[in-house]
Amino acid sequence: MIPRTLYSEDHEIFRDMVAKFFEKEVVPHHDQWEREGCVPREFWRKAGQAGILCCDMPEEYGGGGADFKMAAIVNEEQARLNISGPNFAVHSDIVAPYVFHFGSEDQKKTWLPKMASGDCVGAIAMTEPGTGSDLQGVKTRAVMDGNQYVINGSKTFISNGQNCGFVIVVAKTDPDKGAHGTSLFIVEDGREGFARGRNLEKIGLHAQDTSELFFEDVRVPPENMLGQEGQGFAQLMQELPRERLMIAIGAVSNAEAGLQWTIDYTRERQAFGKAISEFQNTRFKLAEMKAELALARVFVDKCIDLLNTGDLDVETAAIAKLTTSELQCRVLDECLQLHGGYGYMREYPIARAWADARVQRIYGGTSEIMKELISRTL
Repeated sequence: MIPRTLYSEDHEIFRDMVAKFFEKEVVPHHDQWEREGCVPREFWRKAGQAGILCCDMPEEYGGGGADFKMAAIVNEEQARLNISGPNFAVHSDIVAPYVFHFGSEDQKKTWLPKMASGDCVGAIAMTEPGTGSDLQGVKTRAVMDGNQYVINGSKTFISNGQNCGFVIVVAKTDPDKGAHGTSLFIVEDGREGFARGRNLEKIGLHAQDTSELFFEDVRVPPENMLGQEGQGFAQLMQELPRERLMIAIGAVSNAEAGLQWTIDYTRERQAFGKAISEFQNTRFKLAEMKAELALARVFVDKCIDLLNTGDLDVETAAIAKLTTSELQCRVLDECLQLHGGYGYMREYPIARAWADARVQRIYGGTSEIMKELISRTL
């Protein structure tokens, strides 16, 4: 691949630490976590102690005080090692920035240190059973009653739903105002009326806890709102580029890993008296994938640089998310094919990666939504 110039020596030292942590604390246990459908809460505390959680949050709030590139490295190494269970991206790269950018000083001091230590897992509840990617169409309501808001509604496909100590809930405070009537609320675990549904069974990502969440007359004080009433949709739009870039970062790193596994496999696997890698079709397929991934890597690295300086816009993030998630699925499918029947066996990493990757084109905004966002700039 083209040599990368994005990271400094300090970044690479951090990468080495992250990789060793994952290889010791995750890889040996991941199969069991997939069978159980959840990552143990104690592991999150180990990740916090290792400095992997919220590493680019300021030190005054318990974070590592590093730049965004450190956060990107955590995502890259997790994708490279094909360990999809711990959903650090939602916790550190979606929920924590919402609290940091829009929360009050009290909210920051309350939640960010607990998130950085792993004592509290964060989740965000956007998607509803009938809305999907239509964030303007959420039906969950938050109505002021006396001196508190009363939240009613349900959410689905919520990552970290079983483990979360609090969840940011997207709700309508004024349905008549459309997008301008949306607000964000922190709902803590243990609030009366807040209930977790079942841990959802998915095609892939078997070790990730993904849940239905229910809110029945959940009362929260105004202090639990993030920012001001009616700002929720604008807040979502501001933070979605980082979420989509993280998906792109994972997509390229995981596809690169899948390509390397396949190169290694085709060199060892014999067919018709010679290694599969000696067939022209195999070599050409591998060459095509390498070329496409080289282009994607350069673009995503540029996007990492842009986000690190605060210059990544909605359109560029959408382009990154669209192209890399589609490429990831295409590459892993080609790689699985080159594994033959063994590619369909879950004991081979390519099979698990192939199944895990399919959702990349859906969450964070579907490929169709990305095309819509891009088309608006034409």
